[in-house]
Amino acid sequence: MPNIGKEVSKKLIAVGIDTPEKLMELGSKEAFMRIRTIDDTACFSMLQGLEGAIQGVRWHHLSGSVKKDLKEFFDSFK
Repeated sequence: MPNIGKEVSKKLIAVGIDTPEKLMELGSKEAFMRIRTIDDTACFSMLQGLEGAIQGVRWHHLSGSVKKDLKEFFDSFK
């Protein structure tokens, strides 16, 4: 999947998301919340990367509306 390197993959597996299908089923926000339980340094770029992986694109190519929605979600953790 695009955007999913070794470190993010390890974190996903650690929180019980061990297949692309599970990631797609749960969605980027749920996956991100789970990762935050084990890594409080998880950042906005990681959230975008998870969504990009689900959509099959590099996170840089997410639409503006998707990025805005993700930013609002991310900011709710502050």
